[in-house]
Amino acid sequence: METSINTTIKSKDLLQKTMYSILFSISFAHLLNDLIQAIIPSVYPILKESYQLSFSQIGLITFAFQLSASLLQPFVGYYTDKFPQPFSQIYGMLFSLAGIVSLSFANNFYWIVLSVVFIGIGSAIFHPESARISNMASGGKRGLAQSIFQVGGNFGTALAPLLVALIVVPNSQRYILWFIVAVVIALGFISKIAYWYRDHLVFRKNKPLVFIDYHNLSKSKVKWAILVLLLIIFSKFFYTAGLSTYYTFYIMDKFHLSIKEAQFHMFIYLIAYALGTILGGPLGDKIGRKHVIWLSVFGATPFALLLPYVNLFWTDVLMITIGIIMSSAFPAILVYAQELVPKKLGMISGLFYGFAFGMGALGSALLGILADNTSIQYVYHVCSYLPLIGIICFFLPNLKKK
Repeated sequence: METSINTTIKSKDLLQKTMYSILFSISFAHLLNDLIQAIIPSVYPILKESYQLSFSQIGLITFAFQLSASLLQPFVGYYTDKFPQPFSQIYGMLFSLAGIVSLSFANNFYWIVLSVVFIGIGSAIFHPESARISNMASGGKRGLAQSIFQVGGNFGTALAPLLVALIVVPNSQRYILWFIVAVVIALGFISKIAYWYRDHLVFRKNKPLVFIDYHNLSKSKVKWAILVLLLIIFSKFFYTAGLSTYYTFYIMDKFHLSIKEAQFHMFIYLIAYALGTILGGPLGDKIGRKHVIWLSVFGATPFALLLPYVNLFWTDVLMITIGIIMSSAFPAILVYAQELVPKKLGMISGLFYGFAFGMGALGSALLGILADNTSIQYVYHVCSYLPLIGIICFFLPNLKKK
């Protein structure tokens, strides 16, 4: 009897323990996954020059990538909530591998679109299960776990333009093949995580979930809160689509920089974006998710409004500030949503990642058309007002737990 009690206590302790080795492993896998997908906007200046693409076509390429990533994610999450798939991330990475190889040889607009769709499918498979794994390994520190996971992806996104500037720009499009090395390393880490995930599922079987936080909100209020969060995602990711897809073109046009110089300025912004993600999750654990979301909305708006009117030095300063403040919100938004619907982690993660990608897709396509019909600098004047939509966060309810 005593042995049985001790085993139960040890099992509960293990389930409640924060598994930092798994968190950092999944974060590094996220870094490599997002490094691969961030190659797409990083090579836009090369593709635009080589194949005489318009800004509308650039926007449609981003639209194809992010739409393929966004549409699948909620369905992947919904399916894996019912039938967890520990090895699904390996299949996702193989799709990304196919996309990278195809992109390195693509020589026309339609081939490029097909290549980025493969990478989008890989991303759609990767994210929902990865978010679930980080939640499982969190030991209850959900905000911290989500920040560790997210910061890996953001650092990967930041590294892409730097590596493209060093490897691809001085040589040729074919040098994109070098990023296969990142895929191979990612497959090694994902395989290790998959075995832990499989064993953890067996260990948790027939055991009560330890970390479900039951709130006292009605179903209608939960749906309203989800809608408000999605509108905040809309304002943020529509805006950041303009920053990530067209920023190099913007500073090349306004400050007469070369492709290589512009990529380094893009790297500065993306590193700041990664740093903000590190802060957002733990800060949400301490002061509450809602307060972090408020800070992100009202903190970034004045800097976004100033951005189109300053010189190159202050553009870097403002982009760093905007990146840190805006990125701090996504871990808080995702964990807040998971706490609203704690029994459907995969579906909620897939919905929010998918919606974020979808808004990026829509934003890139529409802003590309606007840039062709006006100018890239006019696009940044329009975008500066988008963060104001986030004021709707005023209507988010407080999560009062039973």
